[in-house]
Amino acid sequence: MNNSPKYYIVEATALPEVFLKVADAKRLLATGQAATVNEATKITGISRSAFYKYRDAVQPFQKMNVSRVITFQFLLHDEPGVLSNLLTAFAQQNTNLLTINSITPTNGCALVTITAETTEMSVSLDELMRLLGQANGVIKAEVLAG
Repeated sequence: MNNSPKYYIVEATALPEVFLKVADAKRLLATGQAATVNEATKITGISRSAFYKYRDAVQPFQKMNVSRVITFQFLLHDEPGVLSNLLTAFAQQNTNLLTINSITPTNGCALVTITAETTEMSVSLDELMRLLGQANGVIKAEVLAG
């Protein structure tokens, strides 16, 4: 059984209202219009449990046919060579890295954000995410924007 995630682009009007509200709550938090999850969920009218249930699964996605710049976020083990392995995985799929940002590692983990131009990418986004998620030392891989 294949447990790798599958991604779909769905018109917003076809989504259940809770998904749209979760996306709105995430936007409020990201822009500073809400300081806490509690505040964001009150503004959007959803429960905190609904927010936490769907927050990692609901991502607004920009038009991929217009912009092929994607921002990824990774949680990595803080060990020598892990970032290098991840960058090699990007290079093997013919992506062009634009930015790499890292926060000082804590508790043996490093949070890294990478923005890549993917016009010449040799695989689908689903396949790229699968490959990046399987790179040695990657704990979590997700798309932040694209």
